[in-house]
Amino acid sequence: MFTEVAKPITLVFCILSLYAAFYAAFLDFSLDFDRRIYSSLAWLAVAAGISLVSAWIFRGAMQQAGSGRVSLAATLPLKIFFWASSAMLLLFLVSWYLETNCIFYRDVRRL
Repeated sequence: MFTEVAKPITLVFCILSLYAAFYAAFLDFSLDFDRRIYSSLAWLAVAAGISLVSAWIFRGAMQQAGSGRVSLAATLPLKIFFWASSAMLLLFLVSWYLETNCIFYRDVRRL
């Protein structure tokens, strides 16, 4: 009974912590680049911890259901964490490249 109540709660916390990491990496413009990286890594570590705890709960529920021995990486919270963190890493690298090598505004002083 405890695992059936804990599964959706921990999954919501997992998603919210990933949202906090996304916000720190892309939407918090009050920080400079170095602070943004450190803040993003800190929130990503928090999200990893929450996802790991949630994965243990999910694995316990799967083993109680009789699925046998289930890998921790095969649970939904860790799959969400791996996909979200890899997508955020890719987007962060693309945004870093575009910020340093491309100019997306027109120089109005020339006109």
